[in-house]
Amino acid sequence: MSELLRVDNLVKHFASGGERFGAPHQVVRAVNEVSFTVERGCSMGLVGESGCGKSTVARTLLRLIEPDSGSIVFDGIDLRRASAAQMRTLRQRIQIVFQDPYASLNPRRTVRQTLEEPLRVHGQGNARAIAKKVADTLLDVGLPVDVLDRYPHEFSGGQRQRVGIARALVLDPELIIADEPVSALDVSVQAQILHLLARLRKERGLSFVFVSHDLGVVRQFCDTVSVMYLGRIVESGPTRPLLDAPAHPYSRVLRDSSPVPDPGARIRLSKIEGEIPSPTRLPSGCAFHPRCPRAVEACMTEVPKLDELASGRRVACYFPVTAGDAKAISDGLPTAT
Repeated sequence: MSELLRVDNLVKHFASGGERFGAPHQVVRAVNEVSFTVERGCSMGLVGESGCGKSTVARTLLRLIEPDSGSIVFDGIDLRRASAAQMRTLRQRIQIVFQDPYASLNPRRTVRQTLEEPLRVHGQGNARAIAKKVADTLLDVGLPVDVLDRYPHEFSGGQRQRVGIARALVLDPELIIADEPVSALDVSVQAQILHLLARLRKERGLSFVFVSHDLGVVRQFCDTVSVMYLGRIVESGPTRPLLDAPAHPYSRVLRDSSPVPDPGARIRLSKIEGEIPSPTRLPSGCAFHPRCPRAVEACMTEVPKLDELASGRRVACYFPVTAGDAKAISDGLPTAT
């Protein structure tokens, strides 16, 4: 497989607050030197707790939020160097599906108007060709053409998300940024939407950056996964090996806290103390060290690099978890020496 997207050292900080009453501006370090690749026809999952920066990464890929530094290379084209006119053309090839389909759809526009607009903006055919493309795309996402003149409030949550997916597909993109596309839906509807996305991926050869906090969804849909903590990727690799045996202590905590769809399963939760540090006051060294039972002095002073652990696996940890360490981590015991 060939590489479609490469992100290197992506950084995005936000100013927070103001200098009222003598208080200085604070800087929210939302994304810190994030790097990953997406192969053609593959899905890369980006996971982590709320506030870790994964949705900010998703929006910077399309420059809906301008990154501060780093590179975003799509099919050999550096998106950060692209002009507004070039980005307009490139956005035909990269589309986004948002978390909340109701908020992302214009309540004053019918489905027909919502789907026709991108085609008209990009000059994709005459009125007859546009009408056929809209009808075909709507059928492809499992909605009948008789809904074309309805408004978003007339649909269920799952149907609205299908409209959002149709809007992303109507320009025949190569890459879709899916930002928590099923988290606002009921579990049964989630399964339907995931099945739809998997079918479209197979039939159209789509690639995905799939943002989610649900590891079960990521396990089902993604080929590779990157785990984020406070703006940094702390571990990445093939999905099943990583989730079956996480090497970073935070990845293991995240995996152990994920619900298991088996009432009879015995769940052993990893013990962890302390609260997540503020993104405006990140600790020195590894940001996870105040909560990590394995932390030593080096963890407190130097940020570990995302180094290769095994074939396709990378971890940013001075003392990666091994199979023999797993029980100790679950018991909250330090094992590094």
